Amino acid sequence: MAKAQVYFIKEINSSNLVKIFDALGKELNGKVAIKVHSGEEGNQNYLKPEFMQEIVKHLNGTIVECNTAYDGARDTTIKHLELLKNHEWTKYYNVDLLDSEDDVTLEILNGKVIKENYVGKNLLNYDSMLVLSHFKGHPMGGYGGALKQLSIGLASSKGKRFIHCCGHNGSYEDMFNQKQEEFLEAMADAASSVVNHFKGNIAYINVMANMSVDCDCCNVAEDPCMKDIGILASLDPVAIDQACIDLVKKSDDPGRDHLLERINSRMGTHTIDAAYELGIGDREYELIEIA
Repeated sequence: MAKAQVYFIKEINSSNLVKIFDALGKELNGKVAIKVHSGEEGNQNYLKPEFMQEIVKHLNGTIVECNTAYDGARDTTIKHLELLKNHEWTKYYNVDLLDSEDDVTLEILNGKVIKENYVGKNLLNYDSMLVLSHFKGHPMGGYGGALKQLSIGLASSKGKRFIHCCGHNGSYEDMFNQKQEEFLEAMADAASSVVNHFKGNIAYINVMANMSVDCDCCNVAEDPCMKDIGILASLDPVAIDQACIDLVKKSDDPGRDHLLERINSRMGTHTIDAAYELGIGDREYELIEIA
């Protein structure tokens, strides 16, 4: 069986987002959603909207996001829409806050922890999706990449809490008091439901830039600890995240150990293992560098 293909390009710029997507040889048909992270108010590390102009135009896509489950500038539709304006997403793009009105349930047939996933209702309006992720650390998940975007990123506010609470409707405090392995497996479960929903009409780009140990959801995030590495693209969400982890490990950057400590202390790669076991991707891959 052929290994998953992961394309890699070192120079990070808008044109190379298009170049590396085209290397996939994948046509995203119909109405295309482009999932990004809008960036919490005060965060300095998130990928800025101007950076994505060429790929959004190339795919004639719509930027999509969902509300959060914690206090901040993105936990209600009204506040999140204001932030999307302030961060200039709406200046450049059509933006769809997927759970602005309601959510829908995606079934998870073989879930390890959860058997259903609540995503923004408007997800059903799209035929295909580009998951455009900023690879970095994360305070709870260890790292954030394609699998986190598929799971927490596309879950509605209700769905985010459901994942964090490992399948029960707990309190805000309960989101931070679950068994770590189960929380990571719940993320993999949720990711699988989105992969299965799109039935192959999905592609992934991870941008390894501004790599802080903190997520773009932090309003006060630690500054990046490593130099930028590049852009990766794949049709496999497990392989692309595994490739990013491997590139960090292989780096001789002095900040590497700080980022790896965050990933390892949160058992971050357990999400990759669980997603592989769910059959939505492969940890074995071929890294293909393009200039």
